Amino acid sequence: MSDSATIHLSRQAKVFDQILATRPDTPILDTIDSPAVLKTLSVDELVQLADELRAYLLYSTGVSGGHFGANLGVVELTIALHTVLNTPQDLLVWDVGHQAYAHKVLTGRRERLPSIRAKDGLTAFPERHESEYDTFGVGHSSTSISAALGMSLAARLLGEERKVAAVIGDGAMTGGMAFEAMNDAVQQNADLLVVLNDNDMSISAAIGGFSRHLAKLWQRGLAMDIDKNGNILMVKRDISADDRRIRHYLQMANGAFENVSNRLPSKIGEKISELLHGVPLSPLPDKIAEKIGDKLFADNLFKAIGFTYLGPFDGHDLPKLISVLERAKQLQGAVLVHVHTVKGKGFLPAEADPIGYHAIGKLPKTTDKQPATDSPARPAAKKYSQIFGEWLLHTAKHDKALVAITPAMAEGSGMVEYAACYPERFFDVAIAEQHAVTLAAGMATSEKIKPVVAIYSTFLQRGYDQLIHDVALQNLDVTFAIDRAGLVGEDGATHAGVFDLTYLRCVPNIIIATPSDEHECHQLLNSCYRHRGVAAVRYPRGEGVGCSVGLDDEHYPIGKANIVWQSFDESDNVANNQPKLAVLAFGTRLADALKAAKRLYQTQHIACVVVDMRWVKPLDKALISDLLAQGVTHIATIEEHQIAGGAGSAVNEFIITTALMQQPKIINLGIADEFIHHASHAEQLAYCGLDEAGIYHALSQFVGR
Repeated sequence: MSDSATIHLSRQAKVFDQILATRPDTPILDTIDSPAVLKTLSVDELVQLADELRAYLLYSTGVSGGHFGANLGVVELTIALHTVLNTPQDLLVWDVGHQAYAHKVLTGRRERLPSIRAKDGLTAFPERHESEYDTFGVGHSSTSISAALGMSLAARLLGEERKVAAVIGDGAMTGGMAFEAMNDAVQQNADLLVVLNDNDMSISAAIGGFSRHLAKLWQRGLAMDIDKNGNILMVKRDISADDRRIRHYLQMANGAFENVSNRLPSKIGEKISELLHGVPLSPLPDKIAEKIGDKLFADNLFKAIGFTYLGPFDGHDLPKLISVLERAKQLQGAVLVHVHTVKGKGFLPAEADPIGYHAIGKLPKTTDKQPATDSPARPAAKKYSQIFGEWLLHTAKHDKALVAITPAMAEGSGMVEYAACYPERFFDVAIAEQHAVTLAAGMATSEKIKPVVAIYSTFLQRGYDQLIHDVALQNLDVTFAIDRAGLVGEDGATHAGVFDLTYLRCVPNIIIATPSDEHECHQLLNSCYRHRGVAAVRYPRGEGVGCSVGLDDEHYPIGKANIVWQSFDESDNVANNQPKLAVLAFGTRLADALKAAKRLYQTQHIACVVVDMRWVKPLDKALISDLLAQGVTHIATIEEHQIAGGAGSAVNEFIITTALMQQPKIINLGIADEFIHHASHAEQLAYCGLDEAGIYHALSQFVGR
């Protein structure tokens, strides 16, 4: 173990305050090649394993970067689940997958974990093709209970004896799909174990009535437990005054603690006395136990809809987790075990800042040296999320009608400063994309409020029906700021925003803008926001090209493109047998397209014109017609999006329906009909032929040289 890491002893768990730069000694972990080995270890050895696994995650995530806090928070829970369940015969489904690194380590992928998120390495999330222990491919929130229910019902139909368990966080529980699945699980009388990993967080802090409900269950200091005979009983739990969930509850409820003793039936004084002194209740007659449970947990949501509820328990008490899960596994029907964990557990900076440590980058290698240079360092380009955040603040200062809505993506979407400045005009609806879209629609019906929905492209897919039916059909004044459009690098196919042009372009009443740089992003946000109707601006993850942003508002004409460079003008005569190429770029591939076109002109003397199309819908048909009138023989469209149905398809459709004596040759450059696996963004672009070299090669082949 690295000497650079300060280790503190807290109960049975080691606590760290630095990410480990060298691989720690992990003698027990090194023997775990499958979960079956866990069943041969003593409880003390399992506790030691938890320390080693946490240390290994601190090391491996420093090597690879990636999701951090959630993984540290489920170390004990992951060990307990794989100790109790007979995986892979029993099926374990993780929600989202942010917390699956420990699962990957214990299921035979320990030494490959540092390769996670890298090209040809482990995936960032569970994927079925990677391991038989990864029962369901995830990446989006709130799917685990539905998937696990489907597996359970399939096993029942096939006569297979297996337990199915879903692990879902309190943040993911705010997604309506989770409640739909729970409702159906009770309806189907399914044999299903749901483990609620309650850490008072999603990516941001958990919010809303459901979070308050979980805090209320926790602050009572009571738990619904199960004895070795399967009897449900109540126990007294110790809660700490500095418990994060208690603090959150007090903040939400203004310090309004309920007086538990006033809610207890007066007839069971002796049992109350035992309870308040921390002695577990012995099994009671069924009717009395039921009455107590109803009185104490009358507003327990899970119990109310028909789940057997156990908890809440300390999610870092490994012996207790194993005991509870062993007994819960024997119960039939829909069972929910509620455990409370700390995001970032065991790493002090992450415990103090769970949002900042949701994910981390790679640690710099000790051998890495910055190249010597006499020139001053170039300031880093701004991220597109920053551009959006600054536009939001800039516009809100002058327009009180603006409100901003996000489904739990305030930090990622660049909205933190806006939320602090205009809290009454900021609405974080938690992980509920469908609700976010229809909420905006409802606000827009006032005709005095102008909602801006900040949402990732991959998550807007989840609100598609609402976008069509609730916003577009009624032609309401809603602007969609679509972040993470295009390929997203290491997060892979689950998070890639490469379908939005296809599914948006076919919807009536919507306009769609594709900015090519930071300044264009700011100004196209302006133009779309000023438009009275449905508008969408799509922009990528990460940094721009370094273009300065002018805050003098320019309102670009809707549907008008911009020629950025051409090697000829209208009076030039190009020989009849020579190609004349128009490169139509949609979005941020413009910079590389421009370089490729200039290189093509310089090396092969191909007459070229490069157009920043700006708008996918409406398309600048007049400009395309003018280019054809000037003798353009070849048209290449370029977009960081699926070719099928994308911006290039819009150009194809226009040209096919235009009466021309001679149709130009057309090529669409984009993403082929496949999902693009995780790698760096640059590697993904190179694979798809969308970097400068790939575009140049494609254009050169296209014009026949």
